Amino acid sequence: MLMLDANILIRAVLGSRVPGLLRKYAGQVEFMAPDVAFEEAREHLPGILAARKIPAVPGMETLDLVARLVQTVEAETYAVFEAIARERIDKRDEDDWPVLAAALALGCPIWTEDTDFFGCGVATWTTDRVELYLGRKGPDVGLL
Repeated sequence: MLMLDANILIRAVLGSRVPGLLRKYAGQVEFMAPDVAFEEAREHLPGILAARKIPAVPGMETLDLVARLVQTVEAETYAVFEAIARERIDKRDEDDWPVLAAALALGCPIWTEDTDFFGCGVATWTTDRVELYLGRKGPDVGLL
């Protein structure tokens, strides 16, 4: 299981590396993202697409396809971890607390490019290293 940050969802639309990894490992790893990560991606993606002169409709349709590979974690699942997540991510980007809370609730690492998660007490993987996690199996994999 691996928790995705909104920036990874956006990269799944804009890049080639993230969607390739999602497709390659979809049958082996459960990809998850809190509901608000999808909301954040849907909020920011049109502006990013416009800045890159990419049509918005195909980009948003691609995000919908990504949502088929990434399970949504509803707030009821992670709300109990809000206080601890906010404490751990305090003075960084408080808006990221749902990703951390969802990872805590489900006991899984985070896939992000956001350094605000580093040192939050949960294993954090960046795209250039996440395949080390995705390609391994076993109970200690999240600790690597």
